[in-house]
Amino acid sequence: MRIQIINGPNINLLGKREPSIYGAVSFEAYLEELKGRYPEVDFDYYQSNVEGRMIDKMHEVGFDCDGIILNAGAYTHTSIALQDAIRAVTAPVIEVHISNVHQREEFRHHSMISCACVGVICGFGLDSYRLAVEALLQKKTL
Repeated sequence: MRIQIINGPNINLLGKREPSIYGAVSFEAYLEELKGRYPEVDFDYYQSNVEGRMIDKMHEVGFDCDGIILNAGAYTHTSIALQDAIRAVTAPVIEVHISNVHQREEFRHHSMISCACVGVICGFGLDSYRLAVEALLQKKTL
């Protein structure tokens, strides 16, 4: 099984950026834990602070991989272009957030991409990604 993880703006700063919200672990360190936990899964990882590059990556992999885990960061709340890209690809996309966006500022309560995703997981820290992997594995066996 091949899962593409796409992280958006500022996720490259995990471990440094607002550790009280996002934790003290880098995504790269967490990704190694995921790989160890799921040796049967081929994880590809991509991060960009640029919306168009995220869309390009989705177009590149979204017809060949078994699923995409997408943390679009702040683009979640603004990007119809990402929503269109999710709808355009055949791979199931799961929207993931590290924090519980519904406990934060009002503008974070609405997602422009949720309606195009097969599911949304938020508020479980980096473990949100593991939960998304489990959902994709379950979906594959159905």
